[in-house]
Amino acid sequence: MSVLEAKNISKKFPGVLALDSVDISFEPGEIHAVIGENGAGKSTLIKCLTGVYTPEEGEVLVEGRNAIKNKDLFKKVAYVPQEIDLFKHMTVAENLFMPFEKFDIKGTINQGELGKKALPILEKFNIPVSPSDLVRDISVSSQQLLQIARAVSNVDYEVLMLDEPTTSLTVKDTRILFDIVKRIASENKAVVFISHKLEEIFELCDVITVFRNGKRISYAKISEVDDSWIVKQMTGREKVLDQKFYSEKVSNENIMEVKKLSGERFHDVSFNLRRGEILGFTGLVGAGRSELMQAILGILPIYSGEIIFEGEPWKKGDSNWSVSKGYIYLPEERKKDGILPMLSIRENISITALDSLRSGLGLSRTKEQDLADDIIKLYDIKTPDADKQIQFLSGGNQQKVIIGRSMNAKPKVLVFDEPTKGIDVGTKIEIYKLMKRLAEEEQIGIIMISSEMEEIMKCSNRIIALYDGHNAGEYDASTDDRTLLGAIIGLNKVKQVTSDEK
Repeated sequence: MSVLEAKNISKKFPGVLALDSVDISFEPGEIHAVIGENGAGKSTLIKCLTGVYTPEEGEVLVEGRNAIKNKDLFKKVAYVPQEIDLFKHMTVAENLFMPFEKFDIKGTINQGELGKKALPILEKFNIPVSPSDLVRDISVSSQQLLQIARAVSNVDYEVLMLDEPTTSLTVKDTRILFDIVKRIASENKAVVFISHKLEEIFELCDVITVFRNGKRISYAKISEVDDSWIVKQMTGREKVLDQKFYSEKVSNENIMEVKKLSGERFHDVSFNLRRGEILGFTGLVGAGRSELMQAILGILPIYSGEIIFEGEPWKKGDSNWSVSKGYIYLPEERKKDGILPMLSIRENISITALDSLRSGLGLSRTKEQDLADDIIKLYDIKTPDADKQIQFLSGGNQQKVIIGRSMNAKPKVLVFDEPTKGIDVGTKIEIYKLMKRLAEEEQIGIIMISSEMEEIMKCSNRIIALYDGHNAGEYDASTDDRTLLGAIIGLNKVKQVTSDEK
C-alpha cells in the first residue's frame, strides 16, 4: 500500500490552475524524484501533501486514510524546505529539538541534557558541529543537514520530503546527504526528492514523476530513461545538445582590471573584464567568489590591491558609489536579498527608477505601469499582470524581474551570483540567452559566479577558478571539465592555463 497518495487533486488560485487533477503515490522504501519547470506545480503539490493547502478537489491519503479530514495524519510527512529555516541566534541543540522539547517550570531548558540528546543525532547525520554552537556560526552546509536531522528525529514520520536539498551543500556534504537518504529509504520510509539537478536524480532515485503546467505528465523508473527524455517531458521540447551561450561580440577594451586584491576570504586575486564578455567564476563553496565581488561592490572590506574601472581608480568601500558607476551585483539568495516579497512586480521594478518616474509632487502611476509592462514584455516574465506580489512568481521569473530592474541603473558590469540556483532546465536556457543578449547588444561586462560545471562552460568566454580564496587558473570554455575540476579542488592551484580568446 502507498504510504502517501494524492487522488485527483486540483488547486486553484486567482487566474491560475496550479494543480489539475493530479494523481501521484509514494511507496515505502522508494526514493521518488519529482521534477518540473518552475511553475509546473511542484510547490503547490508539496503544500497540499503536507497540509499547508487544502485542494478544492480530490483526496490526500496517508497510510490509506484521508488526511484532509484528519489533519494529524500530515504529521507523518516530514518536510525540509529549500530555504534555511532555523533560529540563527539559538544553539544547534535548541534548533534540533524545538518545538518538541518541553521547558521547565522556570521557562528554561536544561542545556546539558539537551546536548547529550543532540550528540548521537549529530553523529548519525555526520554533522561536524557541537550541540552548543550557535547556528549563525556554523556553515550553510551544516545548517542544511541540521534541518534534515531535525525533520526526522522528533516525529513518527513515514515520508521524508526534500526540496532542492543540495542547493547549499558542498560536494562532500552532498555525499553525506545521499548516504543519509539511502539509509532512510532502507528503513522502509518513502523519500520524495525534488531537484533540478539531473545527475543527482540519476544517482540517487528509483523512480521519477514529471510535472508540466500543473499536470502530472509522466512517471517512469530511473533505470529506463535518460536526461533527454526527462527534459522533453518537462518542456515538451527535445534537449538542445551542446548549445553554447557565450558572447560572440567581445571587445578588446577592458572595462575593469583587478590587481592583487585581498580581503577576508580572498587573497592576491587578479583578473580583467572586457566589454561584452561573459567571465565565469567557479570554485567550491567557500572559495571566496561571492566575497570577492561583494568587496568590489563595497559591502565587504578590501585589505590591499587595486581596481581600475574604465581607466580610473576605484573608490573602495562605498556601495552607493559603485552602483552609480554601473557596477551591479545580483545576489545568490533572491528571496532574501533580491526582492521585496510583499510588494508587487510593478513596485519591485520601479524601485530603482523612482527619480525618472516622478511627476509633479509624486510618482506617476502611468509611467510606473508603463515601465513595468515594458520589462515584463521584454524579459518574458510570466505573470497575469504587474500588480501580482512578486513572492508568488516562480524563481526563474523572479530572477527576470531582478535583471530587468537592474537595467534601470544602466549597468556597465553585471555580476550574476548563482543566477540559475533553484531554476528549472527550460528557464535556465532563457537566463543564459538573456545574459548573452545583454553582453552582445548592450556591451555589458558580465561576471557569472556558478557552482555548476556544465553551466560555467556553456556560458563563459573565459573562466577564473578560485581555490581557497586564491586564483587557481584562467581557462576558456574549450577546457575539458576534468582540468577545470582539478583546479577548483586544488590539484592545479599553482598552474595557470590560458587559451586564445573566443
